[in-house]
Amino acid sequence: MSSVHLPGPAPFIDPCWDPVFKSIFTKDTTSSKIARRDLLSALLEQNVADVIITANEPAVAFLGDRQIRYDINCTLDSGEHINIEMTLYPNIHESVKLEYYSGRLFTGQGIRGKSYNDLCRTYQISILANRKLFNDTWFDHRFFYYDPEKNISLGGRTAILVLELEKLRYIAGKPVSEMRRKEWWGIFFKYFNDPEKQEMVREITRKEEGIAMATEVLWKYREDEAAFFYAMSKEKYELDMRSHEEDARELGHAQGRAQGWEEAQAEIRRQDLETAKKMQDRGFPADEIRELLPRLSAEDIL
Repeated sequence: MSSVHLPGPAPFIDPCWDPVFKSIFTKDTTSSKIARRDLLSALLEQNVADVIITANEPAVAFLGDRQIRYDINCTLDSGEHINIEMTLYPNIHESVKLEYYSGRLFTGQGIRGKSYNDLCRTYQISILANRKLFNDTWFDHRFFYYDPEKNISLGGRTAILVLELEKLRYIAGKPVSEMRRKEWWGIFFKYFNDPEKQEMVREITRKEEGIAMATEVLWKYREDEAAFFYAMSKEKYELDMRSHEEDARELGHAQGRAQGWEEAQAEIRRQDLETAKKMQDRGFPADEIRELLPRLSAEDIL
């Protein structure tokens, strides 16, 4: 049970945003190691003793580059290989992308000097922060190769795991004691900054050491680091906007492109206003907010 003390409202640093997500789980610190160990134990529903980071995604230069690398590439003490991706806005090809990278992760092990039985299990894990991928109410899905007609599994060593944070509204009303560990982690990612869910987040933090450690990493950011993430949030919104535009282009219709552009602009403004409100609540001066969120007018920031 965690003994981490939360001194007040959560700092407005979004754990679903790539730089923050990687900062939580890829540092060579005790807190980060415990956080990624417990995250994977929860998602894989097995006890994980150690997680070794084998590769990490470099800084994003452009959106196309963003789509071919994953946030965390790691290996378990058992030899199993894992890619973890936190995706703010999954696009219309998300399921195909998952299948492609699952195959690439498995075959990337190499077979020279080995038998097929030496190949370790691989997991492609995707956490979707916004938008639903599947038209159901299930928060998590696990995919393996199988014959759907006869319901016979191939018994292979590749798996795709998908968590959809948008569906947590079907879970957030349950008592914390009745939630699964992976649901605790989903609540942490989705509601860390939600003032109405702070008591629930605190209760989960007391129950799950890894979440307590992840929270500790976030609290260690100094104010200047928090301001840096506010400034960098502009880049995130630009990426979101281009993501909307890409989806619209894929539809191949002028009406779809126009709609995608309008939706992107509306979403960017909504997020800017939400960020400005939370910064105001935490005492940031109006001129500093305007500097970090230049799209907003003086009237938007009272």
